[in-house]
Amino acid sequence: MQFDVYGIGNALVDVQAQVSDEVVQKTGFEKGIMTLVDDPQQKEVLAAISDLPLNRCAGGSAANTIVGIADFGGQAAYCGKVAADEVGEFFLNDMRKTGISIDVPPATAGQSGTCAIMITPDAQRTMITNLGVSSSLAPDDVDEEIVKCSSYVYIEGYLFTNDTTKAAAYRAIDLAKKHGTKIAFTASDPFLVNMMREEMWELIKGPVDLFFCNEEEAMSLTQKTDPIECASEIHKHSENVAITMGARGSIVMNDGQPLSVDGVDTDAVDTTGAGDMYAGGMLYGITNGLSWQQAGHLASHAAARIVSQLGARMNKKFTQSEIEELANH
Repeated sequence: MQFDVYGIGNALVDVQAQVSDEVVQKTGFEKGIMTLVDDPQQKEVLAAISDLPLNRCAGGSAANTIVGIADFGGQAAYCGKVAADEVGEFFLNDMRKTGISIDVPPATAGQSGTCAIMITPDAQRTMITNLGVSSSLAPDDVDEEIVKCSSYVYIEGYLFTNDTTKAAAYRAIDLAKKHGTKIAFTASDPFLVNMMREEMWELIKGPVDLFFCNEEEAMSLTQKTDPIECASEIHKHSENVAITMGARGSIVMNDGQPLSVDGVDTDAVDTTGAGDMYAGGMLYGITNGLSWQQAGHLASHAAARIVSQLGARMNKKFTQSEIEELANH
């Protein structure tokens, strides 16, 4: 079977709740960022939101992108590690029901990873993440045959926070180079850029064919303040670059030319997964016959649809006629 994209990432079950600023303050975690926590800390956070209406879905950065590709009608596969527990079974079933291929054997011990996402009225999300066994994803979990049969391998930067998952990421990169599969990489978070700036540049200058980041990550990476200058600097080394700028749209660099992609006006409810869905729209587009400008336009509308609702999944999927209309806009 041929795949458009094979995603590699931390397999997490997202638990989302709309909360007040006071609830976030009581947890003691900084609002608007992602914080890694241990098992007892995560239990406390989940208990703090347990009485609220909750939305649960298979998540993690790359998983969100892969689900987006499948929802557009693309062929997608995913590589992530869960445990043989209820949360892990939920993750696998939730991914597979969208048509995504995922065959990594569950870990026999430990617990599956979770991400508690607290969304405040200003649409900011505070993410409290317990990686669980997702951090045990190893090189042997990467399926060489799927890499070989994919147009792109998509790797999330979060994998570079520990040696085991980083090794899995580099295994996927090596296999992609071996089989002529293109490599897409997302910076994932500004703290990661600050933590691994030199290594990220090595990836950009080396195997990465398509680099995704947001405006803050691009400025941190390049030490420049103008988004176009940031994009141009990265594009000197990476064949393709996509920098998202929230409501102001995005900048796509392809074949030496900056392509400006307009943002889409919408009332933001929850920014969770906006960048992930942008990457999903872009990757679906360029692997299914759209131009880079058309793919960027689709990605922008997909991100806008995500921020106008609760959660990182599209409540209302794009029909093929909508995709064609957006592509021809």
